[in-house]
Amino acid sequence: MDNSHILLVTVPGQGLINPCLQFAKNLVAMGVKVTFTTSLSAIRRMNKTTTIPQALTLAPFSDGYDNGFEDIHEIESFSSAFRIHSCQAVANLINASADGGHAVSRVVYTTFMPWVAEVAHDHHIPSTLLWIQPATVLDIYYYYFNGYGDVITKNSCDPFCPIELPGLPLLTRRDLPSFLLPTDYYNFWIIACEKHLDMLDAQKNPQVLVNTFDALESDALRAIKKLNMIPIGPLIPSAFLDGKDPSDTSFGGDMFQNSTEYVEWLNSKPESSVVYASFGSLSVLSKKQMEEMAHGLLESQRPFLWVIRETDQNGKNIENEVSFMEELEKQGMIVPWCSQVEVLSHPSLGCFVTHCGWNSTLESLVSGVPVVAFPQWTDQGTNAKLITDVWKTAVRVTVNEEGIVEREEFKRCIEMVMGDGEEGKEMRGNAKKWKELAKEAVKEGGSSDINLKAFVGEIGN
Repeated sequence: MDNSHILLVTVPGQGLINPCLQFAKNLVAMGVKVTFTTSLSAIRRMNKTTTIPQALTLAPFSDGYDNGFEDIHEIESFSSAFRIHSCQAVANLINASADGGHAVSRVVYTTFMPWVAEVAHDHHIPSTLLWIQPATVLDIYYYYFNGYGDVITKNSCDPFCPIELPGLPLLTRRDLPSFLLPTDYYNFWIIACEKHLDMLDAQKNPQVLVNTFDALESDALRAIKKLNMIPIGPLIPSAFLDGKDPSDTSFGGDMFQNSTEYVEWLNSKPESSVVYASFGSLSVLSKKQMEEMAHGLLESQRPFLWVIRETDQNGKNIENEVSFMEELEKQGMIVPWCSQVEVLSHPSLGCFVTHCGWNSTLESLVSGVPVVAFPQWTDQGTNAKLITDVWKTAVRVTVNEEGIVEREEFKRCIEMVMGDGEEGKEMRGNAKKWKELAKEAVKEGGSSDINLKAFVGEIGN
């Protein structure tokens, strides 16, 4: 075990950084040497909010965008630059580690970075993909490139046409990863997905570590016989999963050390009474959608905690405010940031309005909080499908012809989740069930714990 050295490489997006950092912490706790590398800009942001274990080595590299990129439409040029710089950085780290007497035993790389496997192969080092989205999404991509592309493309033209894929729930267009839709601006990312699958196909017994757990996606994990998908999740702070006090940083709950007045506000509210609304850093709602959402919150007459960001992921100021803020703040609390896991673990929470990013989806399941699903793009539509129709812990909003969720619809969804009806009771009961199953998976001797130890043992041998 002392000779094991994992080089962990990830894209600098927050949605990938968080599970990768938890993965690294889990490995370090098992005695594995881990070097964590990504863009300098991401490491700088991480150092401001996160306590890094001393045994974890951070090795940032410049990707030419050390202050982030100002316009989301720069993402294609950023991706090209990131690929070039990350390839060189991985090669340099592999060589430096060997020269320093701590040779890299395994390279682990995340979603959207297939080229890292090529660099590892050139240096005769085995590599493993860490898939930070659900297994179901990887299955859909696999089917798209292996015999079902025409079916998916043809049927996705009709929003109501069913899409049948082996081992998966019945899907429609809105349940597909947005990168598969020809109208999606970012569908160039599908090229990276295809490359991932090509790299895996070239291996004799390809392994994929997946941020999920066996009870949650048992069928999806086994749907593709070619892929050996190994669930090692949920990769979220251990204090949250262990049921320990999340404010106690000695248990690894470092995400909670910046608590502010919103905690006192939550403490003043009755159990299961608060609506919590928060969207990812890349999910920006339109002005009209913000106004409709605000009216819906007011008309629900329930206390709410709403995260309205003042800056984007690069720290740039953004205009993201509704016109009647004073009226809103009489009923609820609006903050530019909060510790999401801390909020979701609070007993006053009764509902989580989320964009359904995979991290947020897992956190809702582990917290036992039912959801109003408000997906925007990438894997979020698929995640919303799963929590609504498969795990049954959520209701999904319906948009109008303009793509807007109207206030009446938003209010209806909140009432369905938090009201006294049978549907709400079922969602809350299912949420509690998945909470216990998630904790069971990661505890000592649980399925995810066993899988991760087996992976580490394989590297050690």
